[in-house]
Amino acid sequence: MREGIICKALSGFYYVDDGQSVVACRARGKHRHAGLTPLVGDRVRFTPLEDGSGALDELLPRKNEFYRPAVANIDQLVVVASQAAPVTDPFLIDRVAAIAAARGCEILICVNKCDLEPGDSLAGIYEQAGFSTFRVSAETGAGIDALREAISGRVCAFTGNSGVGKSSLLNALERGMRLATGQVSDKLGRGRHTTRHVELFRLSCGTLAADTPGFSSFDVDRMELARKEELQYAFREFAPWLGRCQFQNCAHVKEKGCAVLAAVKAGEIPKTRHQSYVRLYEQAKAIPDWQRKET
Repeated sequence: MREGIICKALSGFYYVDDGQSVVACRARGKHRHAGLTPLVGDRVRFTPLEDGSGALDELLPRKNEFYRPAVANIDQLVVVASQAAPVTDPFLIDRVAAIAAARGCEILICVNKCDLEPGDSLAGIYEQAGFSTFRVSAETGAGIDALREAISGRVCAFTGNSGVGKSSLLNALERGMRLATGQVSDKLGRGRHTTRHVELFRLSCGTLAADTPGFSSFDVDRMELARKEELQYAFREFAPWLGRCQFQNCAHVKEKGCAVLAAVKAGEIPKTRHQSYVRLYEQAKAIPDWQRKET
Protein backbone atom coordinates (compact mmCIF):
# COMPACT_ATOMS: atom_id res chain seq x y z
CA MET A 1 0.00 0.00 0.00
CA ARG A 2 1.28 3.46 -0.95
CA GLU A 3 0.39 7.02 0.04
CA GLY A 4 -0.24 10.03 -2.14
CA ILE A 5 -2.43 13.05 -2.78
CA ILE A 6 -5.40 13.21 -5.15
CA CYS A 7 -4.49 15.72 -7.84
CA LYS A 8 -7.54 15.24 -10.08
CA ALA A 9 -10.96 13.58 -9.92
CA LEU A 10 -12.59 12.87 -13.26
CA SER A 11 -15.15 10.38 -14.61
CA GLY A 12 -15.02 8.14 -11.55
CA PHE A 13 -11.22 8.00 -11.40
CA TYR A 14 -9.05 9.61 -8.72
CA TYR A 15 -5.58 10.48 -9.97
CA VAL A 16 -3.14 10.03 -7.07
CA ASP A 17 0.30 11.65 -7.08
CA ASP A 18 2.69 9.75 -4.81
CA GLY A 19 5.66 11.98 -5.63
CA GLN A 20 7.04 9.64 -8.28
CA SER A 21 4.10 8.99 -10.59
CA VAL A 22 0.39 9.64 -10.97
CA VAL A 23 -1.84 6.57 -10.66
CA ALA A 24 -5.48 6.45 -11.81
CA CYS A 25 -7.43 4.86 -8.95
CA ARG A 26 -10.97 3.68 -8.41
CA ALA A 27 -12.44 4.15 -4.94
CA ARG A 28 -13.45 0.97 -3.14
CA GLY A 29 -17.13 0.51 -2.42
CA LYS A 30 -16.70 1.10 1.31
CA HIS A 31 -16.22 4.84 0.69
CA ARG A 32 -19.51 5.07 -1.17
CA HIS A 33 -21.34 3.08 1.49
CA ALA A 34 -19.88 5.32 4.21
CA GLY A 35 -21.01 8.42 2.30
CA LEU A 36 -17.43 9.61 1.77
CA THR A 37 -16.52 11.46 -1.40
CA PRO A 38 -12.78 11.76 -2.09
CA LEU A 39 -11.73 15.31 -2.96
CA VAL A 40 -8.78 16.83 -4.78
CA GLY A 41 -6.19 17.47 -2.07
CA ASP A 42 -7.11 14.39 -0.05
CA ARG A 43 -4.19 12.41 1.35
CA VAL A 44 -4.91 8.76 0.63
CA ARG A 45 -3.55 5.22 0.79
CA PHE A 46 -3.92 3.11 -2.33
CA THR A 47 -2.95 -0.31 -3.67
CA PRO A 48 -1.22 -0.50 -7.09
CA LEU A 49 -2.78 -3.06 -9.44
CA GLU A 50 -1.14 -5.18 -12.12
CA ASP A 51 -2.63 -3.16 -15.00
CA GLY A 52 -0.96 0.06 -13.76
CA SER A 53 -4.08 1.48 -12.14
CA GLY A 54 -4.82 1.49 -8.42
CA ALA A 55 -7.48 0.91 -5.79
CA LEU A 56 -8.11 3.74 -3.36
CA ASP A 57 -8.14 2.10 0.08
CA GLU A 58 -8.23 4.85 2.68
CA LEU A 59 -8.84 8.58 3.04
CA LEU A 60 -6.51 10.05 5.64
CA PRO A 61 -7.92 12.62 8.08
CA ARG A 62 -8.59 16.06 6.58
CA LYS A 63 -7.60 19.34 8.18
CA ASN A 64 -10.30 21.17 6.18
CA GLU A 65 -12.60 20.76 3.20
CA PHE A 66 -14.58 22.99 0.88
CA TYR A 67 -17.60 22.32 -1.31
CA ARG A 68 -17.10 25.19 -3.78
CA PRO A 69 -14.37 24.71 -4.85
CA ALA A 70 -14.39 20.99 -4.03
CA VAL A 71 -10.95 20.64 -2.41
CA ALA A 72 -9.44 19.43 0.86
CA ASN A 73 -6.35 20.04 3.01
CA ILE A 74 -5.73 23.55 1.71
CA ASP A 75 -3.12 25.73 3.43
CA GLN A 76 -3.97 28.89 1.51
CA LEU A 77 -7.00 29.93 -0.47
CA VAL A 78 -5.89 32.46 -3.09
CA VAL A 79 -8.93 34.57 -3.96
CA VAL A 80 -8.35 36.09 -7.39
CA ALA A 81 -10.26 39.29 -8.16
CA SER A 82 -10.20 42.13 -10.65
CA GLN A 83 -11.32 45.73 -11.10
CA ALA A 84 -11.03 45.34 -14.86
CA ALA A 85 -13.67 43.33 -16.72
CA PRO A 86 -15.09 41.32 -15.09
CA VAL A 87 -15.25 43.60 -12.04
CA THR A 88 -15.35 41.57 -8.83
CA ASP A 89 -18.05 42.40 -6.28
CA PRO A 90 -16.32 42.62 -2.86
CA PHE A 91 -19.17 40.56 -1.41
CA LEU A 92 -17.94 37.55 -3.40
CA ILE A 93 -14.51 37.88 -1.79
CA ASP A 94 -15.97 38.43 1.67
CA ARG A 95 -18.15 35.34 1.54
CA VAL A 96 -15.29 33.11 0.41
CA ALA A 97 -13.01 34.66 3.06
CA ALA A 98 -15.61 34.04 5.78
CA ILE A 99 -15.96 30.40 4.76
CA ALA A 100 -12.18 29.95 4.71
CA ALA A 101 -11.88 31.48 8.18
CA ALA A 102 -14.44 28.99 9.49
CA ARG A 103 -12.33 26.17 7.97
CA GLY A 104 -9.08 27.40 9.53
CA CYS A 105 -7.61 28.20 6.13
CA GLU A 106 -5.31 31.14 5.38
CA ILE A 107 -6.51 33.66 2.78
CA LEU A 108 -4.52 35.62 0.20
CA ILE A 109 -6.24 38.30 -1.90
CA CYS A 110 -4.84 38.63 -5.40
CA VAL A 111 -6.04 41.56 -7.53
CA ASN A 112 -5.20 40.59 -11.11
CA LYS A 113 -5.23 42.56 -14.39
CA CYS A 114 -3.48 45.55 -12.81
CA ASP A 115 -2.10 46.42 -16.24
CA LEU A 116 -5.67 47.33 -17.22
CA GLU A 117 -6.92 48.74 -13.89
CA PRO A 118 -4.63 49.21 -10.87
CA GLY A 119 -7.25 47.89 -8.46
CA ASP A 120 -6.11 50.19 -5.66
CA SER A 121 -9.56 50.71 -4.13
CA LEU A 122 -10.33 46.97 -4.07
CA ALA A 123 -6.90 46.02 -2.73
CA GLY A 124 -7.13 48.80 -0.14
CA ILE A 125 -10.22 47.25 1.46
CA TYR A 126 -8.37 44.02 2.21
CA GLU A 127 -5.08 45.62 3.16
CA GLN A 128 -6.97 47.66 5.78
CA ALA A 129 -8.67 44.46 6.97
CA GLY A 130 -5.27 42.81 7.49
CA PHE A 131 -5.22 40.34 4.60
CA SER A 132 -2.09 39.54 2.61
CA THR A 133 -2.96 41.36 -0.60
CA PHE A 134 -1.17 41.34 -3.96
CA ARG A 135 -1.63 43.48 -7.05
CA VAL A 136 -0.50 41.45 -10.05
CA SER A 137 -0.74 41.14 -13.81
CA ALA A 138 -0.60 37.72 -15.42
CA GLU A 139 -0.15 39.56 -18.73
CA THR A 140 2.94 41.66 -17.85
CA GLY A 141 4.32 39.62 -14.94
CA ALA A 142 4.02 42.48 -12.45
CA GLY A 143 3.80 41.18 -8.89
CA ILE A 144 4.17 37.53 -9.91
CA ASP A 145 7.49 36.99 -8.10
CA ALA A 146 6.03 38.29 -4.82
CA LEU A 147 2.98 36.05 -5.19
CA ARG A 148 5.19 33.03 -5.98
CA GLU A 149 7.21 33.66 -2.82
CA ALA A 150 4.03 33.97 -0.70
CA ILE A 151 2.68 30.59 -1.80
CA SER A 152 6.01 28.74 -1.94
CA GLY A 153 5.90 25.29 -0.38
CA ARG A 154 2.19 25.45 0.44
CA VAL A 155 -0.94 23.67 -0.79
CA CYS A 156 -3.04 26.38 -2.44
CA ALA A 157 -6.32 26.65 -4.31
CA PHE A 158 -6.88 29.52 -6.71
CA THR A 159 -10.52 30.56 -6.68
CA GLY A 160 -12.57 33.53 -7.86
CA ASN A 161 -15.34 34.57 -10.20
CA SER A 162 -15.16 33.49 -13.83
CA GLY A 163 -12.84 35.51 -16.05
CA VAL A 164 -10.53 37.02 -13.42
CA GLY A 165 -7.56 35.03 -14.71
CA LYS A 166 -6.90 32.12 -12.35
CA SER A 167 -5.49 29.87 -15.08
CA SER A 168 -3.51 32.76 -16.56
CA LEU A 169 -1.92 33.39 -13.16
CA LEU A 170 -0.84 29.77 -12.86
CA ASN A 171 0.65 29.95 -16.35
CA ALA A 172 2.56 33.07 -15.27
CA LEU A 173 3.74 31.47 -12.01
CA GLU A 174 5.10 28.38 -13.74
CA ARG A 175 6.95 28.68 -17.03
CA GLY A 176 5.93 25.97 -19.43
CA MET A 177 2.45 25.52 -17.98
CA ARG A 178 -0.18 25.83 -20.68
CA LEU A 179 -3.55 25.84 -18.98
CA ALA A 180 -6.43 26.88 -21.22
CA THR A 181 -7.60 30.46 -20.74
CA GLY A 182 -10.73 32.23 -21.91
CA GLN A 183 -11.91 35.66 -22.95
CA VAL A 184 -14.31 37.96 -21.14
CA SER A 185 -17.58 38.50 -22.98
CA ASP A 186 -17.87 42.14 -24.11
CA LYS A 187 -21.66 41.85 -24.12
CA LEU A 188 -22.09 40.26 -20.69
CA GLY A 189 -19.02 41.66 -18.97
CA ARG A 190 -18.16 38.34 -17.39
CA GLY A 191 -15.84 35.47 -18.06
CA ARG A 192 -16.53 32.10 -19.62
CA HIS A 193 -15.77 28.92 -17.69
CA THR A 194 -12.59 27.45 -19.22
CA THR A 195 -11.57 25.31 -16.22
CA ARG A 196 -14.07 22.45 -15.99
CA HIS A 197 -12.71 20.53 -13.02
CA VAL A 198 -10.42 21.03 -10.04
CA GLU A 199 -6.83 19.97 -10.64
CA LEU A 200 -3.76 20.18 -8.44
CA PHE A 201 -0.41 21.01 -10.08
CA ARG A 202 3.14 20.77 -8.72
CA LEU A 203 5.04 24.02 -9.21
CA SER A 204 8.82 24.29 -9.23
CA CYS A 205 8.71 26.55 -6.13
CA GLY A 206 7.45 23.58 -4.12
CA THR A 207 3.81 24.62 -4.22
CA LEU A 208 0.86 22.36 -4.93
CA ALA A 209 -1.62 24.71 -6.62
CA ALA A 210 -5.20 23.90 -7.57
CA ASP A 211 -6.89 25.54 -10.51
CA THR A 212 -10.66 25.60 -9.94
CA PRO A 213 -13.71 26.44 -12.07
CA GLY A 214 -14.83 30.05 -11.77
CA PHE A 215 -17.90 30.73 -9.69
CA SER A 216 -20.93 32.90 -10.30
CA SER A 217 -22.99 34.89 -7.80
CA PHE A 218 -25.42 31.96 -7.72
CA ASP A 219 -22.62 29.56 -6.80
CA VAL A 220 -21.51 31.86 -3.99
CA ASP A 221 -25.03 32.00 -2.54
CA ARG A 222 -24.95 28.20 -2.23
CA MET A 223 -21.64 28.07 -0.34
CA GLU A 224 -21.68 26.88 3.27
CA LEU A 225 -21.71 29.61 5.92
CA ALA A 226 -20.83 29.66 9.59
CA ARG A 227 -23.68 29.96 12.05
CA LYS A 228 -24.77 33.54 12.63
CA GLU A 229 -23.26 33.60 16.13
CA GLU A 230 -19.88 32.49 14.78
CA LEU A 231 -19.76 34.78 11.74
CA GLN A 232 -18.34 37.75 13.67
CA TYR A 233 -15.10 35.79 14.21
CA ALA A 234 -14.66 35.29 10.45
CA PHE A 235 -14.19 39.06 10.00
CA ARG A 236 -10.70 39.55 11.39
CA GLU A 237 -10.93 43.34 11.65
CA PHE A 238 -13.84 42.97 14.09
CA ALA A 239 -11.55 41.31 16.67
CA PRO A 240 -10.41 44.44 18.58
CA TRP A 241 -14.03 45.47 19.11
CA LEU A 242 -15.64 42.18 20.10
CA GLY A 243 -16.69 42.06 23.74
CA ARG A 244 -16.84 45.85 23.95
CA CYS A 245 -20.48 46.29 22.89
CA GLN A 246 -23.16 47.51 25.29
CA PHE A 247 -25.03 44.19 25.02
CA GLN A 248 -23.31 40.81 25.38
CA ASN A 249 -25.26 39.14 22.55
CA CYS A 250 -24.82 42.02 20.10
CA ALA A 251 -25.26 40.98 16.47
CA HIS A 252 -23.28 44.02 15.16
CA VAL A 253 -26.03 44.79 12.66
CA LYS A 254 -27.93 47.83 14.00
CA GLU A 255 -27.80 47.50 17.79
CA LYS A 256 -27.45 50.45 20.16
CA GLY A 257 -24.02 50.72 21.76
CA CYS A 258 -22.33 48.40 19.24
CA ALA A 259 -18.54 48.84 19.27
CA VAL A 260 -18.23 47.32 15.78
CA LEU A 261 -20.70 49.82 14.31
CA ALA A 262 -18.81 52.63 16.04
CA ALA A 263 -15.57 51.37 14.44
CA VAL A 264 -17.25 51.34 11.02
CA LYS A 265 -18.44 54.93 11.55
CA ALA A 266 -14.92 55.97 12.58
CA GLY A 267 -13.39 54.37 9.47
CA GLU A 268 -11.56 51.66 11.43
CA ILE A 269 -13.52 48.94 9.59
CA PRO A 270 -14.23 49.32 5.84
CA LYS A 271 -17.94 49.95 5.18
CA THR A 272 -18.06 47.35 2.40
CA ARG A 273 -16.77 44.68 4.79
CA HIS A 274 -19.48 45.47 7.34
CA GLN A 275 -22.11 45.53 4.59
CA SER A 276 -20.99 42.05 3.56
CA TYR A 277 -21.13 40.91 7.18
CA VAL A 278 -24.73 42.12 7.54
CA ARG A 279 -25.72 40.40 4.28
CA LEU A 280 -24.06 37.16 5.37
CA TYR A 281 -25.55 37.40 8.86
CA GLU A 282 -29.06 37.65 7.41
CA GLN A 283 -28.40 34.68 5.14
CA ALA A 284 -26.93 32.60 7.98
CA LYS A 285 -29.87 33.48 10.24
CA ALA A 286 -32.25 32.08 7.62
CA ILE A 287 -30.58 28.62 7.62
CA PRO A 288 -31.87 26.30 10.37
CA ASP A 289 -29.24 24.10 12.01
CA TRP A 290 -30.83 20.90 10.71
CA GLN A 291 -30.17 22.00 7.12
CA ARG A 292 -26.45 22.49 7.68
CA LYS A 293 -23.80 19.99 6.62
CA GLU A 294 -21.36 18.97 9.29
CA THR A 295 -17.83 19.90 8.27
